[in-house]
Amino acid sequence: MQRFRALASARRSIPSLRRALSTPRASSAHDDELQSEVLVEGKAAARTAILNRPSALNALTNSMGIRLKKLYESWEDNPDIGFVLMKGSGKAFCAGGDVVTLYRLLNEGKVENCKDFFRNLYMFIYILGTYLKPHVAILDGITMGGGAGVSIPGTFRIATDKTIFATPEVHIGFHPDAGASFYLSNLTGHLGEYLALTGEKLNGVDMLAVGLATNYSMSARLDWVDERLAKLMTDDPSEIDSTLAQYGDIVYPDKNSIVHRLEVIDKCFGHETVEEILDALETEAARSNQDWCISALKKLKEASPLSLKVSLRSIREGRLQTFDECLVREYRMSLHGISKLVSNDFCEGVRARLVNKDLAPKWDPPVLEKVSKDMVDHYFSPLGEFEPDLKLPTHMREAFI
Repeated sequence: MQRFRALASARRSIPSLRRALSTPRASSAHDDELQSEVLVEGKAAARTAILNRPSALNALTNSMGIRLKKLYESWEDNPDIGFVLMKGSGKAFCAGGDVVTLYRLLNEGKVENCKDFFRNLYMFIYILGTYLKPHVAILDGITMGGGAGVSIPGTFRIATDKTIFATPEVHIGFHPDAGASFYLSNLTGHLGEYLALTGEKLNGVDMLAVGLATNYSMSARLDWVDERLAKLMTDDPSEIDSTLAQYGDIVYPDKNSIVHRLEVIDKCFGHETVEEILDALETEAARSNQDWCISALKKLKEASPLSLKVSLRSIREGRLQTFDECLVREYRMSLHGISKLVSNDFCEGVRARLVNKDLAPKWDPPVLEKVSKDMVDHYFSPLGEFEPDLKLPTHMREAFI
């Protein structure tokens, strides 16, 4: 309710925001590309952005980040629009950033294009996290990485029986980004470390239980929920909240839910280093022989050793930082990660998992013991003298989350 009151108060200042956030006009050919990847549905007092790359599980491209930013800015200015929705085409909400395209761009030496992708995506995510109108994301299907980034900072997130959430970046030699170091670090206990380091999947019920989702609906009933939302003539988040509560579904975690192992997760993932976390998991697996614990160990051992150490530090720092500070730091980390100055793990991870699909990455360094403090520190260091940090309009937009 605190965020609802903040939204109501902040809506009065919408017209003053736009000049500092304007996007240069694109060519007509580029406009066509932008429009096909993000479709728009109009409703009585709402607009819906539809991520529309179903063959790629709606993976985010640079042009999608640009178009989303442009659309959301125009909708925020429009007094006839009370709230905004986002959903995906096909069987996914959004599988994250299009890392295969980034991999190919890097191999072609087009590093600046990759920087543009991160800058535009993170800028949109900041706009979403500071949005002055209620936002409803319908997470029906795969919701991973950047897909969580373009939904979780918003007001409402509807999970369904088809939702699959994960932040699996350590398995492609990267780090949970797109705001993940903020929202994961703010979960209960050390659940954020567990999700970041293992890439473990959560279903919709567990997303709701741990606070990553705000509402739940059976996928088969979404058209009905959408129909009820379409009839709302409001910009009041409490009215949207009431509608979602009235027409959503009440669900409870089952016996296999993550909520039943939070105490053990805290005990294992609360340790200071990745090595200590692994030791604690080894001890717990030997003691309990529980499937989830054995699976977590396996996932940790398959991940990039460098990414594990970088990601653990990222979550720990995120716990002490604001939303904008996390995004600025993640931008630095992402640019360092694609620079190949310390390691080629990102390209190697994408190659092994998504391009050649041999699932046999050759990590560099290959083991945790060879990951030095200097290597990890490099990811958190300032960018070069001629490489600007991510510039967010924090003086004009303050995050509510």
